[in-house]
Amino acid sequence: MIRASRTAVILGTLTGTVFLSVLASAQQTSEPMEEGRELLEAFLADVTTLNAEFEQQLVDANGVVIESSSGTLVIRRPGQFRWSYSTPYEQELVADGLNIWSYDVDLEQVTVKAQADMLANTPATLLGGDKDALSEFDLLSSEVDERGTTWLSLAPLNADNGFNQVDLGFDDGVLRRMLFSDSLGQTTLIALVSVTLNEPVEDDVFDFAVPAGADLIGVPLIPGSAVDSGA
Repeated sequence: MIRASRTAVILGTLTGTVFLSVLASAQQTSEPMEEGRELLEAFLADVTTLNAEFEQQLVDANGVVIESSSGTLVIRRPGQFRWSYSTPYEQELVADGLNIWSYDVDLEQVTVKAQADMLANTPATLLGGDKDALSEFDLLSSEVDERGTTWLSLAPLNADNGFNQVDLGFDDGVLRRMLFSDSLGQTTLIALVSVTLNEPVEDDVFDFAVPAGADLIGVPLIPGSAVDSGA
């Protein structure tokens, strides 16, 4: 169950209680909605690559942390990312622009699905998509907390993917915090550290080859195929 949740999500260390209290404090001070929209539009339009380390927690409906993990994240817009978990176990989530690859190192199992089907109306659309990604969400609020972090709350227009709210926290225009709330009452909390923006990223970062001995579940799309959205 926990391992599967990582794929669903794609789609400083803080405890879940502290992280949620920070978001609650953000709701005490209002910022104009238009200012928040402009901040998010600038992030989508001006950030072409993002490199960061991350710390992630999965919190249940009662506020109990049920998993903590960490790793690295590389994004290149539009449509490519590599989300690499190093603890508590290794897993790779790679979007190459056409397919989403999920590789569980311990299980020696690779799952591949069409990227267009997986990412629509998910938080990953906001992270890796272009400026049109905002059209898939409704901006609910824009708030500034006591630490000066600007929080944006969004809801997907189509909640069939299981997520009902996405909260993004920006410090000085740089994305630093993310909260993803799902229909089961669980919240995924992500803190980004050592963030660098718009540095060149090599093409092979987003290449994925099925490791020898690993089982492959699914059939990858190939460039130029009839269902290739770029065709």
